[in-house]
Amino acid sequence: MTALTSRPGPASGDVPGGAPDDASAALLADLGRVTDADATRRRRAEYSTDASNYRVVPQVVTFPRHTDEVLATLEVARRHGAPITARGAGTSVAGNAVGTGVVIDFSRHLNAIGEIDPEERTAFVQPGVVMSSLQAAAAPHGLWFGPDPSTKNRATLGGMIGNNACGPHALAYGRTSDNVRSLDVVDGTGRRFTASSGRGALEAVPGLDRLVSGDLALLRTELGRFTRQVSGYSLEHLLPERGSNLARALVGTEGSVVTLLGARVELHPLPTAPVLVVLGYADMPSAADAVVPLGALKPLAIEGMDARLVDVVRAHVGSVPDLPRGAGWLFCEVGGTDEADALANAAALVAASDCLDSMITTDKAKTAALWRIRADGVGLAGRTPAGRQAWPGWEDAAVPPENLGAYLRDFDALLAQYGVDGLPYGHFGDGCIHVRIDLPLERPEQVGDFESFMNDAARLVGSYGGSLSGEHGDGRARGGLLHHMYSPEALNLFERFKGLLDPSDHLNPGIVVRPAPVTANLRRPQAIELGVRGFALPHDGGDLTRAAHRCVGVGKCRADNGGAGGFMCPSYQATGDERNATRGRARVLQELANGSFVQGWDSPEVADSLDLCLSCKACGRDCPAGVDMATYKAEVTYRRYKGRVRPTSHYVLGWLPRWARLTTAVPAVAAIANAALGLAPLRRAVFAVSGIDSRRRMTAFSTQRFSRWFRGRERARATGSHERRRTREVILWADSFSEHLDPAGARAMVELLQEAGYTVRIPSSDACCGLTWISTGQLDGARTRLRRTLDVLGPAAEQGVPIIGVEPSCTAVLRSDLVELLPDDPRAAAVAGAVRTLAELLTDPELGPGEEWSPASHVGTTVVVQPHCHQYSVMGYEADAALLARTGATITQLAGCCGLAGNFGMEKGHYEVSVAVAENALLPALREAPEGAVYLADGYSCRTQADQLAGVRGTTLAQLLVRGETRD
Repeated sequence: MTALTSRPGPASGDVPGGAPDDASAALLADLGRVTDADATRRRRAEYSTDASNYRVVPQVVTFPRHTDEVLATLEVARRHGAPITARGAGTSVAGNAVGTGVVIDFSRHLNAIGEIDPEERTAFVQPGVVMSSLQAAAAPHGLWFGPDPSTKNRATLGGMIGNNACGPHALAYGRTSDNVRSLDVVDGTGRRFTASSGRGALEAVPGLDRLVSGDLALLRTELGRFTRQVSGYSLEHLLPERGSNLARALVGTEGSVVTLLGARVELHPLPTAPVLVVLGYADMPSAADAVVPLGALKPLAIEGMDARLVDVVRAHVGSVPDLPRGAGWLFCEVGGTDEADALANAAALVAASDCLDSMITTDKAKTAALWRIRADGVGLAGRTPAGRQAWPGWEDAAVPPENLGAYLRDFDALLAQYGVDGLPYGHFGDGCIHVRIDLPLERPEQVGDFESFMNDAARLVGSYGGSLSGEHGDGRARGGLLHHMYSPEALNLFERFKGLLDPSDHLNPGIVVRPAPVTANLRRPQAIELGVRGFALPHDGGDLTRAAHRCVGVGKCRADNGGAGGFMCPSYQATGDERNATRGRARVLQELANGSFVQGWDSPEVADSLDLCLSCKACGRDCPAGVDMATYKAEVTYRRYKGRVRPTSHYVLGWLPRWARLTTAVPAVAAIANAALGLAPLRRAVFAVSGIDSRRRMTAFSTQRFSRWFRGRERARATGSHERRRTREVILWADSFSEHLDPAGARAMVELLQEAGYTVRIPSSDACCGLTWISTGQLDGARTRLRRTLDVLGPAAEQGVPIIGVEPSCTAVLRSDLVELLPDDPRAAAVAGAVRTLAELLTDPELGPGEEWSPASHVGTTVVVQPHCHQYSVMGYEADAALLARTGATITQLAGCCGLAGNFGMEKGHYEVSVAVAENALLPALREAPEGAVYLADGYSCRTQADQLAGVRGTTLAQLLVRGETRD
C-alpha cells in the first residue's frame, strides 16, 4: 500500500500545484465581469478530462447564460491570448473537450430549442441542447433527428456537431454533417457569420474559395472516400459538386476552427412501425461479412455485437433477452409503410442473411430490452471479461463495409499480438467499430506499449482504406496518428484551412492540426495507488485509485430522462451542476490520486465535491462502469477524519442508534425527550450545536421498543389459543430505526408473516448494522457493530434460516457493505446470503408461503410507491412490484430519491438541495395523487421526508399487505 502524499507543484504560474499568476488573475477578473467564471481547483478538476484518457487542467471554466455572454467570453479570451475549448456534455472519447485555457460549458444554460418548422422539417437549436430533448420536441410533429448516438440522453447537439456524431440510424439518415442546414459560428478572429451552402457560401471566409479551387484533385481523391471517413477535416463538402457546403465542412472540426452559437438542423419523419431483426453468426467477423448484401436492402440500422460484450452486460444487469444462436449478432432495424410491410422487409432481410439463427420482433418492450444491451455496452465495455480496466483511445475506427470482416480478423490478431483484449461492437452497416482495450496504463513505464499499439492499429486501418475515427473525431487520441492515413499534402491542407479561420491557433489548439503525441497528458499513469484501509474494494484490488478510475466519463449520471426522473445522482438532477454528478466527483478523486493539483484527504476540493452526495448508492447499480460513489465517500471521509475530531453531526446523527437506544431504555425518558424537543426554542438550540438544520423537525423516539412489544405479544399468544399451522421459521431483524424510532412497520411485518404461515423469531439481542457510522465515514465503529451483529445473526444464517430485514437501507448494508468491511470473516458471506426483504421472501419459489396465502386486496386504491434508493440499488424492487401488482391497486412507482437520505437532509447546508431533490419526483407525485391515495415507503427517511415537507404520512409494504389490523 502506498501512502498518499502531496506532490509539490511549480512555485508559480496557474498550473497544477501553483498559485495563479498575474495574467491568470487578470483573465479571471475580466471573465467575471461578462459571465459566470469559476477558477476554483475543484471546478478545474471536474473539467480536466472528458470521456477520454487525457487530463488537461484548464485555467477557468465558464457558464454563459446567453449568446452575448459567449461572444464576450471569446473576446476576453482573445485579448488575453487564452485558448478556448467548447464543451457540451463532456462525453467525447477523443480528448477534444479539454484544454489549457478557457473551457466554455454550453450545456448548463445554452440549451434552448428554437423554432421547429414542420413544413421545412428543420429546427434551430443552441449548442447545449441534449439530443433526446430535441427528439421529444420534434415528436409531436411526427419528426425526429436521424443521427442518434447511444449517449443521446446526455449528448448535446453542439458536441455532436463538433465530432460529427452518427449513431445506429446514420445508415438510413446519415451523419450529423448530413443533417445540418446552417450554422451560426464565430471563428478564431472574432468574426461571426452564418455558414451555409450553395453559390457564395465560401465567400463567408476570405481565401476559402481559392483554397478549394487550388486543391480540387486532393479534395476529390483523399477525402470523402466512404461515409465514415471522419478523421481530419471533411473538406470534401466544399467541392462544387457537393454543393459548396461550408456548414457541413465545419461539422467534425472539433471546435478547432469555429465556436458554435446555434444550428439549424434537418429533421426526418418518424419511422413507421420499425421491426427489429436479430441475426446470429458464428463470430463477429462472420457477421461483418454479411453486411454489404444486407445493406443493399436498405435497413434503418445494422449494428454488430459480440458474445463477450453480451456476457458482460448479462453479468452486470443480471439478465438479457434471449438471442439467436451464435457468438456474433447483427441487430437490424427495418422499416416499412406499415407493420405488415415492415415484417415483409424483415423476412427478406433474414432470407438474404445466411445466418445461423434469427429473430424478428415487433414487441416494443422486447425491442427496447434488446437495444438496451447495446446502450449498456457503451460503459460496460470499459471492463473486459477478465475484469481488467479497458480504455478508450482506439474507440471508433472505421473501414469501408466491404473490408470489415477482413479488418476485424486482422484486428483480433493485433490484440493477440499485444496480449490485450477488448469488447468490439458498433455500426457495422457503416463499417464503424467501437472497442475499448485493456492496454496497461497504470504506470508510466507502460506508456510505450500503448504508443506502439496505437501506431500499429493506425497502420492497420490505413491499409484497409479506413479512418482512424468513424464518428468521435481525432482529438488528442488520434490527431498524432493522422500521418498513417493522410498524405503530407492533405495534412498541409488541413493546416491552411485552419489558418483561414483561426490564424492565431486560439481555438482548441493541438486538435487535428499540429497535434501533440498520443502519449502526452495521459491521465491514468500519473495517479498513485491509494490502497486499502476501510472497504475491501474487491473488484478493484483494494485500490481506491483504481476504483475512482472506473469512471471513464460516459456521463450516464448526467442523463436527461425526459422528466421521468431516475435514481442516480439526485443532487445533479436538482442542480444541473457537474460538481454533483458522479462523474464530477470521480474526477476530483482522480485528481486526489494524482496529488499534484488536489492534495490530501482533507483538501477543501474533495470535501466540497463530496458534500452534496446523498450516498444513495444508485450509481453502484446504474453507472455502467460500476462507480460506487457512496462507498468512495465513506472511504474518503474515514481517511480524512481518522484520529481527528469530527463535525458535531457525525457524533449526533452518526451515533443516532446509540442515542436512540439509551433514550428508549426507559419509556418515560423517551416521552420526556419527545416533549422537550417538541418545544421550538429548545429544539433550535439543540440543533444549532448539533449541526442539524433548524428547519427540520425532531425525530420522535418510540416509547415502546419493537422487541418489547414482540415479546409481550408472544407471551400473550402463548397463553391463548391460536392456530398452530406455522412451520417455516424466519428471523425478523428489526434495525435501530425500527426498534427505537418507528416500530409500526416491524409490527405489521410480524402479523403479516404469521398470517402467511411463518414462525417468527427476533434476534436474542441488539444487532446494529452500523449504517449511520458508514454514511459518516466512521468505518472502525461500523466494523465493531457489524462484528456484534454477526455474533447475533451468524448462527441462524449458518443454519439456513432466512433473516428478514425491515429497513431497506439497513438490509442493504448486510447484503453489500458487510462483506466489504469484514471480508475475512466467513460469517459475513453467510449472513449476506441469508438476508431477504419481505417481498423477496414472500415471492421466493422455495421460501415463500405458497398459493394458499395472498395479500390483502386494494382494488380501487391508488398507491404512490417510493422505493428506497438502497433497496433499488442493492436488492432491487422487482419482488415488491410483483407483490403490489397482486393487490389489484393502481400503482404509481416513483423513480428517484426522496432527498432526505438518512443524515444528509438533516445536516446544515443541505436543506435546499434536499427539498430540490424531493421536487424531482416525490413532492409532485404527492401533490398530484388522487384523494385517498396511499403513500407507500419502507424507508424511514422516505416517510420522514414526505411527512415533513408535504404533511403526508407513509405506510410500509407490510402495513399495506397485512389483512388484520396492526396493534400497538
